[in-house]
Amino acid sequence: MKILQLHNRYQIRGGEDGVQQAEALLLQQYGHQVDVLEVSNDDIVSPIDKGLTAVRAIYSFPAKRQVATRIAQVQPDVVHVHNFFPLLSPSIYDACADQGVPVVQTLHNYRLVCVKAMLFRENQVCEACLDRRHPWLGVKHACYRDSPTQSAVLATMLATHRWRRTWENKVDAFITLTDFQRQKLIQAGLPAAKLHTKPNFLATAADLPASATTSVAATEPFVLFVGRLSEEKGIAVAIQAYQHNPQLPGLKIVGDGPDRVMLEQQVAAAGLSQKIQFLGYQQKPQVLMLMQQALALVFPSIWYEGFPLTIVEAFGCGLPPIVSRLGSMAEIVQHQQNGLHFTTNDPVDLAQQIHRIAQQPEFQQALAAAAHETYQQLYTPAQNYAQLMAIYDRVLQVA
Repeated sequence: MKILQLHNRYQIRGGEDGVQQAEALLLQQYGHQVDVLEVSNDDIVSPIDKGLTAVRAIYSFPAKRQVATRIAQVQPDVVHVHNFFPLLSPSIYDACADQGVPVVQTLHNYRLVCVKAMLFRENQVCEACLDRRHPWLGVKHACYRDSPTQSAVLATMLATHRWRRTWENKVDAFITLTDFQRQKLIQAGLPAAKLHTKPNFLATAADLPASATTSVAATEPFVLFVGRLSEEKGIAVAIQAYQHNPQLPGLKIVGDGPDRVMLEQQVAAAGLSQKIQFLGYQQKPQVLMLMQQALALVFPSIWYEGFPLTIVEAFGCGLPPIVSRLGSMAEIVQHQQNGLHFTTNDPVDLAQQIHRIAQQPEFQQALAAAAHETYQQLYTPAQNYAQLMAIYDRVLQVA
């Protein structure tokens, strides 16, 4: 099978970029021909570039021509879109339709229904635009990068393509990452028959232990946070949990982001610098090693999340996650089976769950074993390949 992947890469590498690359490699390993047409936000440099990008984010004729040319060259059986915003734009769907090539679109976030793509505003979940035909509230609240102008571009793009029925008529199948996300998108008006749930997978299986680890190597017990240091990730909640109970095992924080300085100041002011350690960005091997040593993964996000690969990596390492009882996280992690839930934005409850897992080693080990089993049952490359091919076969049969 020939697959043409289309992807708009971010300036700062994100989870979508990694998933696109992992799927391309997976398909190639199974003998498929994969061609990737990738554009990058690194190309948006000058004020003229930014102005053109704003206009073309709604509908880009250059991107449409570029995709049409590549389709003519490659003659793909399927076009798989990962991210079209902002340089490719929804015009690429017309290019595919004009040449009769079926389209699969992975929905890594809530871009098709939310200006910010996160259903998140003012530090809390927001569904104000979910069932509206025009997301004007996203402009009113300047949801995209705190800019009314940039938010208006996104709102115009969404309204234009809802009016044109682009999503209904020009996309043959959408991939949602969880059933929770699928239900939210159905609520927003996307066609239920075209929404197929397929999770992300862990492409680095060779780096994982053969069986679940029980953590605690030659080090003091600790729990681990891995992620971007920004408000929606809820790391401030984890720090507040330690303010509530300083006797908890140590917390190692892996990652960087706009809130790092503020969070370090918060830790220092609370006298927790010996208990909470900021490790900054770490390469994947170092992250997996930490996961194999930790007691638990702390994942306190306060937004719905898409499908955090960090949780799957934890499963693969036999590391039980402690997650917010919210959105996709509450679906992926089964409370008291392969991890624990805590009440979203509640540092006292989070502290209780960390204390529980630290004080009950047999319980921690049972969760660790179940976490590893979850990875083996649901998130291996082979299982994900079968799910992806089933979706491709479905759209080819319809086409």
